Amino acid sequence: MLRSLQHLKLPHALLKQEIRFVLDERRRALLAGREEPRVAIQQAVEQRIDALLAPSLRPVINATGIILHTNLGRAPLTRFAAYGGYTNLEYDLAAGKRGKRDVHTAGPLETLLGRPSLVVNNNAAAVYLVLNEVAAGREVIVSRGELIEIGDGFRIPDIMQRSGAVLREVGTTNRTRLADYAAAISERTALILRVHPSNFHITGFTERPPLEQLAALAREHSVPVLQDLGSGCVADLRPYGVSEPLVQASFAAGVHLVCFSGDKLLGGPQAGIIAGSSELVTRLRRNPMYRAFRVDKLIIQALETTLRHLLSEDWNAVPTLRMISADLAGLRLRAERVAAALSESLPVRIRECESAIGGGSTPDQTLPSWGVEAAVPHPSRFEVALRGAHTPVIARIERDKVLFDMRTVSDDEESSLIASVNEATAKG
Repeated sequence: MLRSLQHLKLPHALLKQEIRFVLDERRRALLAGREEPRVAIQQAVEQRIDALLAPSLRPVINATGIILHTNLGRAPLTRFAAYGGYTNLEYDLAAGKRGKRDVHTAGPLETLLGRPSLVVNNNAAAVYLVLNEVAAGREVIVSRGELIEIGDGFRIPDIMQRSGAVLREVGTTNRTRLADYAAAISERTALILRVHPSNFHITGFTERPPLEQLAALAREHSVPVLQDLGSGCVADLRPYGVSEPLVQASFAAGVHLVCFSGDKLLGGPQAGIIAGSSELVTRLRRNPMYRAFRVDKLIIQALETTLRHLLSEDWNAVPTLRMISADLAGLRLRAERVAAALSESLPVRIRECESAIGGGSTPDQTLPSWGVEAAVPHPSRFEVALRGAHTPVIARIERDKVLFDMRTVSDDEESSLIASVNEATAKG
């Protein structure tokens, strides 16, 4: 059998290992009296090797209408060609000596935000780094209404405990006044933490002080304020129906430090960005944990590319912003094109639908959109077939129909979407 598999040009040890695995599996099946598999041993070995060598991370078509789909990588990356060779990652070309890797993003970020910054691998790391450097062993004041959980187990109290900071809760779940913060400030206070509830809203009988008043109180007592903004909105998206606080507005209100994600409304790769006081940013850079949390050259290149497009306000080059700002007329035309191509093999129609920002941002805000609705006998089974297509398609099921929301399908994905839907249809 080894001779018959030599055309695969794989290491002898790997072939031997996979053959042994299949033979052992068949032997266990025989001893247990299970039915003999229909696949020949050689074919089973080849299938295992194919699966082993096939890329696990694959491009998919997001037809859910959720722009920042956490399971699909949140913000789709701005196109860039990764440098294949060496780079000046930590080399100062002008000085001819070692440099710092964060210089590549520092300039664009400071131009965008008006404050010095540094980049770590995600926003949880950003929050942890600030708490550890500024408040380890001392108290951090947080409203009870902001002790939130974001994502898969990221809880503010847990991060605080791991950082060495001491949690000082004030107010209640729905109401925290400025006087609550003032009464809690003492010689043990190292920081006031303000957390933007980016993945939920509390409405009704609620109260919390404006950011400007909280920052003024902090200045009065020489205590810094950290705001965890999470979604990292740096462009005014209100003309497109999205209301989210701007990072720049937090600095105008007097906040000392702001941290946020790079792969949400910023539209970049996964990263945590900390910006604000020059003195505090310098301290954070010297913290030993900064090295543990720093990003690599691929993230830096992807982030730098995104930042350049943001500086030039080239929204079309940033997929997240392009999807948010897409006009309804264009989405309808795309839906009509896709529906026309699918109508010969599938009962489809176009209809209005609602898209979501997603990714822990703007929890109760949606965007009007157009989609293609397919009426199939077994929607759940069809959805599985879509995921198994050559180019997987992730859709949603509404009203017992399969819906493809055009807001998250780009022009250059139309032909692949049509081919994958036809492939799923052919499977029955």
